[in-house]
Amino acid sequence: MVLAACGGGENEEAGDNEDTEEPEVEVDEGTSGADSGDEIQLGSGSTGGTYYPLGQQIANVLNDNVELEGFDVSSVSTDASVDNLARIGRDEMELGMSVHLTALKALNGEDDFDGNPVENFGFMGHIYPEVMQVITTEQSGITSIDELEGQRVNLGPPGSASNSAAKLILEAHGLEEGDYEAYEEGFGDAASRLQNGNLEANFGLLGLPAGNITELSTQREVVFLPIEGEGLDYVEENSDYGQLDIEADTYDFLDEPVSTVTAYAILVGSTDLVDEETGYEVTKQLYENVDSIEHGQGDHMTMENIMNGSDNLPLHPGAEQYFEEEGLLE
Repeated sequence: MVLAACGGGENEEAGDNEDTEEPEVEVDEGTSGADSGDEIQLGSGSTGGTYYPLGQQIANVLNDNVELEGFDVSSVSTDASVDNLARIGRDEMELGMSVHLTALKALNGEDDFDGNPVENFGFMGHIYPEVMQVITTEQSGITSIDELEGQRVNLGPPGSASNSAAKLILEAHGLEEGDYEAYEEGFGDAASRLQNGNLEANFGLLGLPAGNITELSTQREVVFLPIEGEGLDYVEENSDYGQLDIEADTYDFLDEPVSTVTAYAILVGSTDLVDEETGYEVTKQLYENVDSIEHGQGDHMTMENIMNGSDNLPLHPGAEQYFEEEGLLE
């Protein structure tokens, strides 16, 4: 077995080394930027979002259960979906978390990957449903997305699916870039700005319930901005996001359901740097030991859900072997 890694090999702890640079999505085809080694990097997301803490726990499960010689996974903070796929495309990262729609765009060389398709990755399993949560505070007086014109709005980290989805949703409500003051920060920083009155709204593709929103609600009156009507129609017509109601019992402060959009968070693996045997063990041991994950979104990582988000994506050969053994492929 040959595993490869790149990027220093440090095990990043609790946000000490969050990468905030805008990712390059240019893919250098035909070359490998990784040296032979025994550490695998799992790209997660910004420290205030769902990916980062969940990625840490996924890495722990893999390290505790995969028995291949020299196997070691480090979960690292990144700018999430686009960044993770771009790094995989450049042979700088072995595993990554991503919204399945972003993975499709990477495969087809669209949007952030325009002219630079990423084809050296495969689907390895569903993680959880990602729900767009657009929030403000009662103090702002804002009750709808179209009222964000001229306001300070956090779109999410550059290179994240939150960022690109936020721009689409704002466009759906008649707001182009320049019509609002855009911030591109992690969810933790944005929550602090909202609390301090230095930001009017935050967009985030997060799990339900999102811990940073729950925490913010203990300090401020949080208001959800719905995606509905013509705005929702526009998003559905121009993307593969689907409508979802955030039920009132999701958060203590909600009095009624809120309409929004959703997609799937998935795990992907490099087909250059993760061989079939390793891919098989990663998939098998993760999903057969998922009960060890304490994060609430781990509840969605079931065999019933494991193929969610796989449509039109290539399967990693190792994961494909496991799916076949479990009778999950037609």
